[in-house]
Amino acid sequence: MEGEVPRMKIESLYRYPVKGLTPEPLSSATLTPGRCIPFDRAFALAQGGASLDIAHPAWISKVNFLCLAKNPATARLRARFDATSSLLHIHDPLGGDITASPFTAEGKAALTTYLTTALGDEARYGENGAAPQFHHFSAHSFCDHKTQVISLIGLGSIAALEHAVGAPRGKLRFRANIYIENIAPWAEFTLLGKTLHIGGTRLLVQERIDRCPATMVNPETAEKDANPVKELRAHFGHIDMGVYAKVIEGGTVRPGDTITVSC
Repeated sequence: MEGEVPRMKIESLYRYPVKGLTPEPLSSATLTPGRCIPFDRAFALAQGGASLDIAHPAWISKVNFLCLAKNPATARLRARFDATSSLLHIHDPLGGDITASPFTAEGKAALTTYLTTALGDEARYGENGAAPQFHHFSAHSFCDHKTQVISLIGLGSIAALEHAVGAPRGKLRFRANIYIENIAPWAEFTLLGKTLHIGGTRLLVQERIDRCPATMVNPETAEKDANPVKELRAHFGHIDMGVYAKVIEGGTVRPGDTITVSC
C-alpha cells in the first residue's frame, strides 16, 4: 500500500558457537526465557592461567579466552556446530580442519590442541605451566554480557556509520544475534525498557552495547582495518552499536519475522 511505513523485521539470525570465532547463520532459533540462543558462545578456549572456576563456572572477562580483541588472526577460522550430530566443525583456510565432539574428553582434547596450534605464539600459559583448555559447561554461555541475552542491531545504524566514514564496515564486524531491517539509524536505542514481540516470543530490551577493539577486525580478512569505536565517538558522540535484550517469553524466531513493540 502506497505510503505505508515498512515494519521492522529480522533480516538475519546468527549464533557464535565458539567464543571469538565466526558466526553461524541460522534459519531459525528456539528461544527460552532467560537464556541466549541455543549454543551461542557455548564453547571457548580458556587461555592458560584463566581465572575460570570449572567447578562453578561464572562470567569472567573475555581476555581470559581466545578472543578477537587479543587474537585477530583467529577470525580466519570458520566454526559450525551441528546440533543433530553434536559435532563441532572448524575450518582453517590456511590448511587443516577438525571435526570433533565438544562434549567428550577426547573431543575437547583434540579441539584444545587444534585451537592452541592456531593461536601459535598468542597461546598463553599460566605461571604454574597451566596450558590453554577447551571448555563447555551445560547451560553456561561464554558471552560478553554477565547474563544470558540476545544482541540486536539495526541495519540503519550500521548504514549511518558507513555513510559517516565513507567506507563499508559490514554487519558481521559487530557480532549480533539478530540484525533488524526497516529501522531508522539508532532507533534501537529508543527501545530501551520496551518489549519486542516476534510471533509468540517476547524480549525485553535492557541496555545499549558499548563496542570494544574486537570491532577493528574485519571478519572476512582477519585483519585490523578500521576503528569503529573511534569512528562512533567522533561522528556520533558514543561508542554504542546495538542493544541487549532478555527473553521473557520463549518461542521460535526466523529471518523475515516481523518485530512489533509495546511498552
